[in-house]
Amino acid sequence: MRSSEKWGVDVETAVDLALKELKIDREDAEIEVLEESSNGFLGIGSKLARVRVTAKEEAEPQTKKSSFDDLDAILAGLPENSTQQLPDEVRADYDKFEAEEREDARAREKASRKEKSRGGRSSKKKYNLSLEDTMLYEVKKLEPAEGHPLEAFLRDLADKMGIDLDFSVKAGDELVFVEITGKDTGTIIGKRGSTLDAVQCLASYVVNKDSDKYIRVILDAENYRAKREKTLVNLANRLAGKVERTGRPTTLEPMNPYERKVIHCTLQNHPNVQTRSEGKDPYRKVIIETK
Repeated sequence: MRSSEKWGVDVETAVDLALKELKIDREDAEIEVLEESSNGFLGIGSKLARVRVTAKEEAEPQTKKSSFDDLDAILAGLPENSTQQLPDEVRADYDKFEAEEREDARAREKASRKEKSRGGRSSKKKYNLSLEDTMLYEVKKLEPAEGHPLEAFLRDLADKMGIDLDFSVKAGDELVFVEITGKDTGTIIGKRGSTLDAVQCLASYVVNKDSDKYIRVILDAENYRAKREKTLVNLANRLAGKVERTGRPTTLEPMNPYERKVIHCTLQNHPNVQTRSEGKDPYRKVIIETK
């Protein structure tokens, strides 16, 4: 008899995924719940549901082709990706990181200006991040970390989702970086990086669960983070020009703290506009306004 075991954020999700794989209707299946799901607290200690669905002998496979949205469907339902707000202590870590990065960038720019001759800046100048301002700059200093617990967690997650991925981990005292490769990297990135960000959030909980200090976690695939940085830099410059022309502030879409940092650092030395963040994660936004 044909059967399929699937994981899901709850029993119903897991059953639906198994039915799609077997290409049968629910009435043509025997369902066995192997593990119940549990939410835990903000994803810490959460468990996926696991079911075994067996096709009844007389059941005929459906002719429609099964689509595979397992990872996006499961991650979308996990507690850490729901619409709830982050607790104050987690948001404080994000805000502290953003403030420290902006202060470091201002200090580097101030030191750099002292070494150069003074001169006016054209308001039409395009502003860009320096290498030291990029979120991936510190990755170059990290050492490979074979056997890192996060690697085992991500491999297990990919295996349960049925996607083919490989993980290479580099780690330091305050940062863990994971390079993701394999034939399913497009799936793990998701629309505009939403799935990659969701998995990164989950990985951050895993790394920081038993840590005495906050450790940043960055997941990347197909050099997506660097490409996203370039897109954000161009967006910041374009919107800054619009704010200059109209005199009206503009509010960007909600972004994670790393992406907000890109906007802040790109425009930190602009002569006519300034940036600030407003709201609480995961809805915190950057506002560009005139000085």
